[in-house]
Formats: sequence, C-alpha cells, structure tokens
Amino acid sequence: MPSSSTQAPLLLLLLLLLLASGAAAAPNTEALSVLCNGATYGAGDPFAASLAYVLSELVSATPAASVNGGGGARDFYDISPYPTAFAYGHAACRPGLSAADCAACLRSAVAQMGDTCGHSVGARAVLVDCSVRYEQYAFVE
Repeated sequence: MPSSSTQAPLLLLLLLLLLASGAAAAPNTEALSVLCNGATYGAGDPFAASLAYVLSELVSATPAASVNGGGGARDFYDISPYPTAFAYGHAACRPGLSAADCAACLRSAVAQMGDTCGHSVGARAVLVDCSVRYEQYAFVE
C-alpha cells in the first residue's frame, strides 16, 4: 500500500493528466437575466413561423460561427426569410467554448426564454456562457 507521502504526488499527477486531456465541464447555463418584451403574438400569427426559423438558425449556425479568424467568440445574427412578419435574432457564446457546448448553452437559453416569455415578440436570455436575443425589429448589440 502506498504511503501518504506518495499518494499526494500521484493524485496531483492524475489531476494534471485529466486537465491536459481536455476533460471539459458542461457549459454553465445559469441565467444571469431573462428579459421579455411586453407585447405578444397570438396563435396563427405569421411571426411564430419567423421566430421558429430564427431560433433554429441561431442554435445551429452560431456554434460554427466565429470572429477574429476563429479566435474570438462564436457570434451570429440572423433574419427570417418570411416577409409577412420578420424576426431578427442574435446569439453568441463566450470565447473558448466548444461548438457542442455552445449549442447546448444556446438550446438552454432558448428554452429559458420560452418558459419565461411565452409568446413575447422580443426576448433576451443572458446565461453565463452564452446569450440569445430576438425581436420584431432589426437591432445591433
């Protein structure tokens, strides 16, 4: 049985190996804020289809997007292609977050907006590792 004087270096070595192997934790999806526009849309409103399109695109395209030659945050703006009721959106993940973790964080942000804001025509969820915003009007953050 190893002595306690040899166990500490072995535990340290094991910890260093785990860190070096890229063992990553899940993204932090704690909500810092979720804000909702007071105006809402109803059932059958064309905005619903536009919003569904934009949110889907934000979750799928943002993890592949990057700025500064790939060294910056994953960041993506989108607009729905339906002219009867445009929806605009923006999503971003913190720098260094993997594409899979970015997507997981964005899915959580969208779910939290849906749970909190329902049929709001605009919402923003700021989580520790990512953020999502959508509106009926064009915006720049």
